[in-house]
Amino acid sequence: MKGLIRTAMGDMFISFMWVFVSSSFGLLTYLIASAAGVQTLAWAPLVIITVLFFVFLSIFNIIDGVLGGASFDPTATAAFYAAGVGDDTLISMAIRLPAQAAGALGGALAIVEAIPEQYKHMIGGPSLKVDPHTGAIAEGVLTFLIVFAVLFIILRGPKSPIFRTWLISIVVVTLVTSGSAYTGPSMNPAIAFGWAYVYSQHNTWDHFYVYWICPFIGSILAALVFRLFFSPAPVKEKKA
Repeated sequence: MKGLIRTAMGDMFISFMWVFVSSSFGLLTYLIASAAGVQTLAWAPLVIITVLFFVFLSIFNIIDGVLGGASFDPTATAAFYAAGVGDDTLISMAIRLPAQAAGALGGALAIVEAIPEQYKHMIGGPSLKVDPHTGAIAEGVLTFLIVFAVLFIILRGPKSPIFRTWLISIVVVTLVTSGSAYTGPSMNPAIAFGWAYVYSQHNTWDHFYVYWICPFIGSILAALVFRLFFSPAPVKEKKA
């Protein structure tokens, strides 16, 4: 139990830090593009944000290793369990998932307080831009795709950790861009909860339906499909 509590505390810490950092990716992309004079080039923002994601994900993977396997994504935790990878149980997830949500909430509240007033409109989390059913389908499909890709890259992909992180970065940015007109997107219930709390929308049915139920369905289905076609798989390392 002591080890589980330590893991949950690690989850809370890394979730706090990831939301605090990742929420400013859009702002950092704008500042870098402006400083480099490439803000008018259509491809520049995508390249910059992919590199940013890769750099910070690499750093967080190191932190994850130090913390002994902490995670900032509840769907990833559930997916690795469903895929038969790792030591999690239903009891451990019942403790870890609320810790991840609490950490994400803290990160969202912290970045809102820390960011200068003139840049506050450039940070934020996912928001529903379509009807709830369309948004729920989008979140479910996007989460399925990202979870399947992450499982394949980590467990069956290249041996190089740097190359794996780069591939994951490309996949994430591609899917986030594809889903931006629908739900943000989130593909991470903890991050969605943190920002929904900031917007006072965390206790609505639409939030629960779009950002919790369907992402978990998508992630579990992805894990089961992966397990059907690719397991048993050697464990290389877990993603944060």
